[in-house]
Amino acid sequence: QVQLVESGGGLVQAGDSLRLSCVASDETFEYYVMGWFRQAVGKEREFVGAISRSGSNVYYADSVKGRFTISRDIAKNAAILQLNSLEPSDTAVYYCAVEVEGDYHSYKSWKYWGQGTQVTVSS
Repeated sequence: QVQLVESGGGLVQAGDSLRLSCVASDETFEYYVMGWFRQAVGKEREFVGAISRSGSNVYYADSVKGRFTISRDIAKNAAILQLNSLEPSDTAVYYCAVEVEGDYHSYKSWKYWGQGTQVTVSS
C-alpha cells in the first residue's frame, strides 16, 4: 500500500507563492496517475488538478488554471504543486491522492490519500 506525505504549506499573504510536495513511499508511484485536492472549512473536498503517469498531461480546475502548476519528480517519488498568485479563497488543506477509478474530478474516485498540508492566505 502506497503512503503519501504532503508538505510545504504555511501562512502567506495574498499574491505570494508556495511549493507543495507529495512524497510517496513506493517507487511504483511513477506509474500512478496523481491528483491534488483541497478542502476549506465547511466545504467539500475540491478538485485542483491531476497529472498523467508520464507527466506529459496535466488537468486543472478552472479556478486555479494559470496560477497553479503540477509536475512530477520521478527520481524523488514526488509530485509537486506550485501555487502562485495566491488569494484568500485558496485557503484550505491541500491533499494529494493516487489510484483513481472513474471521474478524476471527484474525490470519491480516489483510493489513497496523504494527511494534507494547510495553506492559509491572508488579505
